[in-house]
Amino acid sequence: MTDPIADFLTRIRNALKVKKKKVEAPYSKMKLAISKILKEKELIQDFKIREENGKKFIVLTLKYDENGEPLIENLLRVSKPGRRVYMGYRDFKPVKSGFGFRIVSTSRGVMTDIEAKRRKLGGEVICEIY
Repeated sequence: MTDPIADFLTRIRNALKVKKKKVEAPYSKMKLAISKILKEKELIQDFKIREENGKKFIVLTLKYDENGEPLIENLLRVSKPGRRVYMGYRDFKPVKSGFGFRIVSTSRGVMTDIEAKRRKLGGEVICEIY
């Protein structure tokens, strides 16, 4: 697999479309950081790390509103292995008129674009969520 982050986002997107309660993906530190941000922004209920036969997996419990619609409208991969996208903190503009956010990998770790702008940090734009 050439892009495990895109695979992770696609798994979440597909699970939301069919209204699944949980989604599972192979573990990585980047996926864990993305899961922590989604939990912090209250877009997922919870996540946990499961180990089976020496392999780790991240299990996300997805969250829906009272009408059964997913809280996440779309997950869009921005920086890809074939084309990396970097932004300085001055370049961060609101996503979907402020209703969305970017996940950015900075020198101080993975965080939202709002947090990165506050800390005056730029970095690689991993994805946009709205």
